This record gives sequence, C-alpha cells and structure tokens, in this order.
Amino acid sequence: MSVIRNLIKETDNPASKLQKNKELDKEKVGHIVKSALDLQRLKIEKLMQNPNKPVVIPEQRKEKDFMQSVPTFVRNVMGSSAGAGSGEFHVYRHLRRKEYARQKMIQAKSVKEQLDEEYQRKLQENRKEAEEKTARKRAKRLKKNSKKCRLQKSQLPKSNHAVQGSGDCQ
Repeated sequence: MSVIRNLIKETDNPASKLQKNKELDKEKVGHIVKSALDLQRLKIEKLMQNPNKPVVIPEQRKEKDFMQSVPTFVRNVMGSSAGAGSGEFHVYRHLRRKEYARQKMIQAKSVKEQLDEEYQRKLQENRKEAEEKTARKRAKRLKKNSKKCRLQKSQLPKSNHAVQGSGDCQ
C-alpha cells in the first residue's frame, strides 16, 4: 500500500519530478560516454581540474634489436641429432631461436628499406609532375597576358596622355 501512495505522490506533483530529473541530469552530464568525442572531453576535463599536476606522456615503443644479442660467429655449431646430450638440445634450441629472430629482423629491415625507397621515388615523381604542371600553366598564363598586352597597346590612341592600364603590361 505504501508503494502505491509513493507512486501517486510522484505522479501528482510533476514539477518536483522534473526538478529531480534536472538534478540527476546535472550529475550525469560529465559521466555519460556515447562516443569517442565524449571520452576525449572527459579526459581533458580531468586533466584541466588540476593544471599544476604534471602530465605523463608515454614514449614510443622501441623496436627490439636482435642483432646486438646474436653473436656473429657461433664457434661450436651443433644440431639436434643423435649423440647430443640432453642438455645440448636446449642450447641448440636457444641458438636456433636467436638465428630465426636475426633472419626475421634482416627481412623486416629490407622490406622497410624497400618501402622507404618506393615512397621517396613516388614523392619525387609527384614533385616532378607538379613542377611540370605549374610550368605549363605559367607558360599559358604568360602567353595569355602577353597577348592581352599586345591588344591593349594596339588599341591605345597614340597620344601622350593615354590612359594607363592596370599595370600588367609594360
């Protein structure tokens, strides 16, 4: 019975219900995340609450260099064949893993160099195309202006107090 009375009281007074909703909305406004933009806004607001606090910016992850850890000369070469002791297999496995990592690093480096070279070549081609296009347009523009100047000069009266043009022609 008391639950019904409480429901009736809430529905009877819609103004108080609206006021409570507004108060709840004010509390929730900063905490509702619907998109990445809202999340970014919340992070910035949190940072700006205390502007004197230092901000930690993580450094970029460095690539692991396997070349330093791999010896260039392996003096005691061994394989996983019969006759090797049980302890030798782990040494072999470790050396094999290092060698595979070294080869993978060399391949990744060559692919990266190839992509960089291709990118630089493409940039050079784009610059060359842009310069050629600019040169063609410049030549066309100069030709048009010179033709326009010749027409203006031929149509001007030969008196000394001729009206000066826009200054393009000389």
